Amino acid sequence: MSNVHSELTPRQRELLKIRRDSDTKAAELVKMEKMLQQTKDLLDRKTESCSDSMDLQENMVEDLEEKLRSSRRHRRSSLHHTQLLESQMKTVKGELVGTLDHLQELRNVLRRSQQKAEERKAAMEKLAAGLR
Repeated sequence: MSNVHSELTPRQRELLKIRRDSDTKAAELVKMEKMLQQTKDLLDRKTESCSDSMDLQENMVEDLEEKLRSSRRHRRSSLHHTQLLESQMKTVKGELVGTLDHLQELRNVLRRSQQKAEERKAAMEKLAAGLR
């Protein structure tokens, strides 16, 4: 029995050591699984954050593209409006030149009429002086 007892004791010791090692490894494994889960959760949050950030960036890009299209439409519209105003300005300028020419003609006619009226007045005064 002593032989069996001496054999069991080393085996029991080894078994005890194996159990302790196993418990230690199991505890380490639990810690590692917990760390893995935390890392996975962190990665998921970052991925979510990146996804949200990408969505935000995509929305910003779409908004900027729409603003660019709107700006281009506004620019084309403004250019067309400017061309229309320039055309109207040329028309008005032409009308003003015509009106100015007509006014100069009327002034010349008025001067000639005034000159003839003065000549007639002088002639009438001369006749009136001759009749006295």
